[in-house]
Amino acid sequence: MRGKHNPTRRNRRQDGFSLIEALVAIFIFSIGILALIALQVTSVRQSTNAKYRSEAALLANRLLGEMWVSDRVAANLQTNFGTGGTVYNTWNTAVQATLPASGASAPQVSVSASGIVQVDIFWKAPNEGASAPAHRYTTMAQIH
Repeated sequence: MRGKHNPTRRNRRQDGFSLIEALVAIFIFSIGILALIALQVTSVRQSTNAKYRSEAALLANRLLGEMWVSDRVAANLQTNFGTGGTVYNTWNTAVQATLPASGASAPQVSVSASGIVQVDIFWKAPNEGASAPAHRYTTMAQIH
C-alpha cells in the first residue's frame, strides 16, 4: 500500500487552494476598479478646471475687446476700465456670475500711462476647500 499512489490524499493537500486563488483574483480586480474610479474623478476635476480657465480667458478677452473699440486714450481707459471704473463694474458682474468666486478676490484690471493693460481674474472651484489657493488667469495687452 505504501508504494501505491493515493489520489484522495493528494487532493486533500490542495483543498482550499482554489478559494485562495479566487480571493487573490477578486483583490486584484478590486484594485483595478478603484484605480478606474480615481481616474474618472481626476478626469472630471481636470475638465471642470479647463472649463473655468477657458471662461476666464473669454471674459478677459471680452474686456480687452471693449477697450479696443473705445477711444483708446490711456486716461479714459484707466477711468472706465480700471478696477472700480464704470465699465469694469459691469464686466465684474459678468465675471462673478460666470466663475465661482467663493473665497477668491475680485478681478484686477490695471492700465498704465502707455496703454499696457493687465487683467487678473481669480476663482475657486466649489469643491475646493477654504485653504486651497485661488486659481488665477492673467493676460496683458497694449492698447494704443
